Amino acid sequence: MKIGVIGVGSLGQHHARVYSQMMEVDPVRNGVSHRDISNGVELFGVCDVDKKRAEKIAKSFNARAFSDYKELIGKIDAVSIVVPTPLHYSVAKDFLNAGIHCLVEKPITDNVSQAEELLKIANEKNIILQIGHIERFNTAVIEAQKHIKSPKFIEAQRLGPYDPRVAHIGVVMDLMIHDIDIILTLVDSKIIQMDVIGAKVLSKNEDIANVRLKFENGCVANISASRVSLDKFRKIRIFQDDTYISLDYAGQSLKIYKKKSDVVTFMSDIEIIKPKLKTEEPLKRELEHFINCVKTGKTPIVTGEHGRDALSVAIEILKKLKNG
Repeated sequence: MKIGVIGVGSLGQHHARVYSQMMEVDPVRNGVSHRDISNGVELFGVCDVDKKRAEKIAKSFNARAFSDYKELIGKIDAVSIVVPTPLHYSVAKDFLNAGIHCLVEKPITDNVSQAEELLKIANEKNIILQIGHIERFNTAVIEAQKHIKSPKFIEAQRLGPYDPRVAHIGVVMDLMIHDIDIILTLVDSKIIQMDVIGAKVLSKNEDIANVRLKFENGCVANISASRVSLDKFRKIRIFQDDTYISLDYAGQSLKIYKKKSDVVTFMSDIEIIKPKLKTEEPLKRELEHFINCVKTGKTPIVTGEHGRDALSVAIEILKKLKNG
């Protein structure tokens, strides 16, 4: 299977690295076999408008360099699209129309109508469209989902230092959209109320935002995102009737506090579970899953519909911010 990567900047270069190291994905075990890589996945080419950058990355990972992504059409079977968000739609549309399976980095597009069009093309041509909501492939998230049944309250915090490279978008599309996607997946209910507050601090877009979502089933989620922080802090806490779950995205760690009986009198009445998790690079798991879906026709964990739904909520948040 020949793979391409469009956009090899700070994130795209890692897509190229992982593909170049990838062994053949075994569809039966959904894992990685130890067969010769040449019989499975080949990083055929990388593309970037910065020709020198493309050549440098291509040389590092034994691939071909391109400066025009259209030159890859007809030469590859699947592609990672890691260009700036405003270009997602046009680039993905060209590859999907050519029958090439696509992994598009988050957010899926600039607006919902563009996302709907990409979904339509992928469905009509019966090809894979996976969206790069990478936290779904975090080991701690995967394990936590086994213990989550009916969340009552969710609190998510995602803070980090300012990066001028993403000044063209605000913190909602840059950071918060990860937690929006996770929460929509965990709650699986309609949003009936949204309260939003945010502020511009370092850029022309919102650099800090807080959102409170109320769902039809009664669950409430409080989401905070900031890029006005010296340190990275990425955690989510889930509360349900008999359980409290604390998850650290960055540390890929998880703690589960569960009631042993209906009435808690002593701390000994609470069971504390600390699952032993194998730390794995989420991007590696994500790309292996993409390849497996392409090979088997299996529906991705993060579909185009998931990407569209997260985008729709993020856009509504931005509208409320704009309106004060």
